[in-house]
Amino acid sequence: MYVGLYKMTEKGAGDIKKAPERMKDAIDAWEAMGGTTRVVVATMGEYDFVSVGEAPSDEVAATFAAALASKGFVTTETLRGFTPEEFAGLLAKLP
Repeated sequence: MYVGLYKMTEKGAGDIKKAPERMKDAIDAWEAMGGTTRVVVATMGEYDFVSVGEAPSDEVAATFAAALASKGFVTTETLRGFTPEEFAGLLAKLP
């Protein structure tokens, strides 16, 4: 699972009325790369948008983040998330 944290750049804020369209385009691009989307929301606070989804690999998630950032409307931060079951599996491997 991947959690995406996005902040609008000055360019993105200057064209904010098109943000919903760009959100849809980003979802389509993510899914075209093999990802699945759980949720994408506009938020109040430090980040302007947050997404949660699945990707086939870390490489796909990193490529998507780079492609999105290269458009100049948002900066990205991607977190690798683990479900409680996945986290328990990791902890079970501890010596």
